[in-house]
Amino acid sequence: MKSKKSFLTFFKAQASAFIGGLSDYAIMLFCTEVLGIHYTLSIVISGTLGAVVNFSINKYWTFKSPSPIGGQLVRFVVVVLGSIALKSSGTYLVTEFVEIDYKISRIIVELVVSLLFNYPLQRYWVFKK
Repeated sequence: MKSKKSFLTFFKAQASAFIGGLSDYAIMLFCTEVLGIHYTLSIVISGTLGAVVNFSINKYWTFKSPSPIGGQLVRFVVVVLGSIALKSSGTYLVTEFVEIDYKISRIIVELVVSLLFNYPLQRYWVFKK
């Protein structure tokens, strides 16, 4: 039963990350392609806005965390800052050194950061019960 619950939590977290990631990616494209902002700065802007979406979904749906929002929000901000730094620098490195378009690099880096950094920290630190 515990493994079924763990799988469901993992699935919900990935769905939340996908929804937050879609809004994040769309905002990044808008900032870069329409506003002419460099993609690394666009990732910082979009990551901040996407984090608001992701936090809300995770707190109330994925992890159904009854804990007060204050401590969770502080921990979440720490994770988001790390995540944005990893995504921005990772996208830059893959784009510049592997010579892949930033739109594709961002998706690759997003998947790695989401699974190996964001999910474990959110599950076991930010929204721990």
